[in-house]
Amino acid sequence: MLLVISPAKNLDYDTPATTGRYTQPQHLDHAEQLIQTLRDYSVQDIAELMKLSDKLSALNVARYESWSQPFTPENAKQAVLAFNGDVYSGLNAEDFSEAELEFTQQHLRILSGLYGVLKPLDLMQPYRLEMGTKLANSRGKDLYGFWGNIVTDDLNQTLAESDQPVLINLASNEYFKSVKPKALNARIITPVFKDWKNGQYKIISFFAKKARGLMCRYAIKNQISDAEQLKNFDLAGYQYDDSLSNGDTWVFTRKES
Repeated sequence: MLLVISPAKNLDYDTPATTGRYTQPQHLDHAEQLIQTLRDYSVQDIAELMKLSDKLSALNVARYESWSQPFTPENAKQAVLAFNGDVYSGLNAEDFSEAELEFTQQHLRILSGLYGVLKPLDLMQPYRLEMGTKLANSRGKDLYGFWGNIVTDDLNQTLAESDQPVLINLASNEYFKSVKPKALNARIITPVFKDWKNGQYKIISFFAKKARGLMCRYAIKNQISDAEQLKNFDLAGYQYDDSLSNGDTWVFTRKES
């Protein structure tokens, strides 16, 4: 079983890493090509391309300029500890034991506009490049064109190690569009999280993002390798709702948030 999640816009490079273990991203050569493309953009260009303020654009132009190999613990941080958004507050990998980090490394992948696919302990230098960015490049008009089959092939390589490959899609639509489902050699299960509001169950973005991280945490803390066991997920008051689920779209609901 392999879980996939999206990255986060917010990053934390100030808090010391809670582990000394790290690995290197698989697709640094591809990432470097994107960095070279981004270095041709001015602060104003980045502001327009990514709909950012001048301050954030200047920060990211500086990041592209300082990006360099090799990645070391001095100039980079493990991805699962560097990302700092809602999904990652639910995941809360900072309190994982070394054994739990090892399980995370085997069963979790982070999709990335710059790095393609990241293992949790892959060192990562700071960046901003969302998968939906229409960055024209040598391979196409956007990042979906750039990554092509690379993301899918990477996931297939990991899934091939399982007798009954299952991918748990906890990524956003923007990021999962980088995966080609028909070429993925696995059953794809997509959990959906809904909260009760105004007399009906709705997807509320903030809660849904955090729930994705919580489900990853649940799987890691309980060392789950059989996807069916995820139906027992009960963190933060969520429960599997068979009546709202349809096939491999599994709906989890809660009344109180």
